[in-house]
Amino acid sequence: MGWHLGKQDSIPTGYSIFYGSLTRKMIALIQRVTQAKVVVDGKTIGEIEQGLLVFLGVEKEDDQQKAQRLCDKVMGYRVFSDEHGKMNLNVQQANGSLLVISQFTLAADTQKGLRPSFSGGAEPQKADQLYHYFVEQCRATGIKTEMGQFAADMKVSLTNDGPVTFWLQV
Repeated sequence: MGWHLGKQDSIPTGYSIFYGSLTRKMIALIQRVTQAKVVVDGKTIGEIEQGLLVFLGVEKEDDQQKAQRLCDKVMGYRVFSDEHGKMNLNVQQANGSLLVISQFTLAADTQKGLRPSFSGGAEPQKADQLYHYFVEQCRATGIKTEMGQFAADMKVSLTNDGPVTFWLQV
C-alpha cells in the first residue's frame, strides 16, 4: 500500500517515500576543491589537493548498505571537467583525492522553528562506526582518502573550485 499525497501534503526535506513509509536518507555534501585541510587542536590531521571535500551526515536509519551506496555514488559522481569543459569525469578519472569530514548537523531537521532538531541523527557510536566504514570503502577503491576526527572541534579550510557543491543522498 502506497502513499497518497494531496495538494496540501508534502514530503519533509531529507525524506523519501519507500515502500509506503517515510525514510530518511544518508547524506554527503560534496565540494570540488583545489585544496582542503582539517585541523584539530592546532594540528593538521588531513589534507588534500585537487579532489572532493565530503561532509558526511549519518542518520538513525543508516546502515552499511547505505554507506556503501553513498560511497559508490560519491566515487562515481562526475563533477570534474573533461577536455571539452564538460563535467564528465569522476574523482578517480580526475586523479583527485577525498577528504571526508563527519558532520552531524547535516542530519538536522530545519522544517520548524528557528532552532534545528537533531532527533534524526544517529547515536554517536553508530555514526562513528558508519563514518569509519564509509572512509574504509572509499580507501578500498584506491583513491587517497583523508579524514577528520569524529566528534572533534575541527577547523576545515578549503578552496572550492567553481564553486561546485552537490547534496547527495541515498
